[in-house]
Amino acid sequence: MIENVIPILNVKSLKASLEYYENALGFTKDWGNDGFAGLSRDGWRIYLSQEGQGQSGTWLWVGVEDVDAMYTECTSKGAKLTSEIISNAWAREFQVEDLDGHVLRFGGEPEAE
Repeated sequence: MIENVIPILNVKSLKASLEYYENALGFTKDWGNDGFAGLSRDGWRIYLSQEGQGQSGTWLWVGVEDVDAMYTECTSKGAKLTSEIISNAWAREFQVEDLDGHVLRFGGEPEAE
């Protein structure tokens, strides 16, 4: 049985990335050292690895209950949005890029027909 899946994102500066994820995206640092840290938000986790694991440009799907509220939060906190809210047949979503080129696709239920 799989317990969970946690993405590990490669970052150039752990300090700068922690500040971005905490201040612009609302994550909380749970633990960390000079090269590796764990963050969480609403019970879900992301790991950041300073130049140790992975590569830049990873894309993540982040399901949210309220796409509009998340969009407003990210906009007001200075997150680097790379799209407005897009309505697809499968979901409403928008995209945010972090300091290292990773893209977080925040999405939720599609619009009712």
